Amino acid sequence: MTPEFVIEFAKQAILLTIYLSAPMLILGLAAGLIISIFQAVTSIQEMTLSFVPKILAVFLGLLFFAPWMLEEVTAFTRRIIENIPFYIR
Repeated sequence: MTPEFVIEFAKQAILLTIYLSAPMLILGLAAGLIISIFQAVTSIQEMTLSFVPKILAVFLGLLFFAPWMLEEVTAFTRRIIENIPFYIR
């Protein structure tokens, strides 16, 4: 294993993590932005009003994107396991 291989492997793992977490982060950001605008317009400053919708948005996004996420993680793991003989050279 060369240092270049380890760096490339870590890069792929980090990119996959960002790729998989992006939909939930974007949904949470969008829900937070919508609730913040609603709070600014109505002058309601309730903490749970911003917290609960974000949790729900992320949870629904996770339910919707879970099959795709599982496929991506499985493909990444499959590539790693299939290439083990090349890694030990």
